[in-house]
Amino acid sequence: MYMRRNVSKYLERWKADKYRKPLVVQGARQVGKTYAILEFGKTNYDSVAYFNFETDKKLATTFEENISPSYLLPILSHISGQKISKESTLVVFDEIQLCERALTSLKYFCEQAPEYHVVAAGSLLGVAVNRKKNAFPVGKIDRYTMFSMDMEEFLRACGEDDLVERIRACYGSDEPMPAALHDATLNRYRQYLAVGGLPEVVARFVDTNDYTQVRHVQETIQADYLDDMSKYQESANEIKKTRLTYDTIAVQLSKKNARFQYKIVKTGARAAEYENAIEWLASANLISQVYRVGQIAKPLENYKDIDDFKVYLSDMGLLCAQKGVRAEDVFFMEDELTDFKGGMTENYVDAQLIRSGLKPYFWRNAKGTSEVDFVVNLGGKLVPIEVKSGGRTRSTSLNEYVKLFNPAWSIRVSEKNFGFDANIKSVPLYAVFCIRDS
Repeated sequence: MYMRRNVSKYLERWKADKYRKPLVVQGARQVGKTYAILEFGKTNYDSVAYFNFETDKKLATTFEENISPSYLLPILSHISGQKISKESTLVVFDEIQLCERALTSLKYFCEQAPEYHVVAAGSLLGVAVNRKKNAFPVGKIDRYTMFSMDMEEFLRACGEDDLVERIRACYGSDEPMPAALHDATLNRYRQYLAVGGLPEVVARFVDTNDYTQVRHVQETIQADYLDDMSKYQESANEIKKTRLTYDTIAVQLSKKNARFQYKIVKTGARAAEYENAIEWLASANLISQVYRVGQIAKPLENYKDIDDFKVYLSDMGLLCAQKGVRAEDVFFMEDELTDFKGGMTENYVDAQLIRSGLKPYFWRNAKGTSEVDFVVNLGGKLVPIEVKSGGRTRSTSLNEYVKLFNPAWSIRVSEKNFGFDANIKSVPLYAVFCIRDS
């Protein structure tokens, strides 16, 4: 099953860029980094020279003595059994976090052999590489963070290319979808909540339409993530804290106040005890942190409260698996999900915004009585985004925000169809991937 990923567009621009540097594609395990890079290589180059530091344990020894391209390239050509040519061969270093010297070598490919096209892929790069001996090649590489599939990629994997184009057209014109098509696409959205965007899970869903098999694959990947927490942390105490933090995220999202609370991780817990665990999970791209801003002014980063944040999981399917939410529960939004629906929907919107290249924040007034789920910079305008899990769209919080800050326009995400009224753009839940910085 072929899956065209959005990273392909970036890779094509990277190849054509005359200022191109060696590229590092990072992201959590199982998000499809290797697959996307190799498919890009097959389509855009005469040959691909692929090297995997996890499957070939001896490969790292090649980089021990000398990491200059003039020394490495003949050896790598011999290992791969093919000539590595300028411009026409894509050199791929996979699982590069396992070989620090290989990561450092990218600096010299940039400086001494820029005519060679080199892409490295790595999981847990932010936490796995000990850089005491060799410096990370700062300024000498291009970087791209890859996530699991967004709603657009999911729809395309399901064979819904025409539907994606219709969604984009309706988003641009604010014209509503035909009612029957709108309802059918909301069903696709609910499928995405249950399946998520990890390529192996999506492929199993498309192939079998069996949610029992989908959940099995999700649980296997979840177990792999937990194993990584043990593999890449030295202290047993830190491993325990990281796992506890990860396991309670779904519980955090079930609370009316979704602000991250350390006491939910462990009774009496304090920030100083668990902030390293949160940093590890964020560096591994397993979670995202969204900070509160008290003042709406540019740049928003200057006004964030580092002690007041929400935490969301990187993949919707894993969130449902962690919570034990069945696909049937998602499709019919059973009453038992009442406390979780809001947080689950916020998690979904956060993931789509991040995949669109946006950095979301949220706003809460000083009294804590009003809150807007997200604020993003769109086309130089600070735009509030209100999220509703259903079709009810009444909100005193957004009204208060508008009175206080007079935004150029606002966005309301819900089950309602496309439209624009009272300076509020209505965006159906399935169309959040269209929200991008123009």
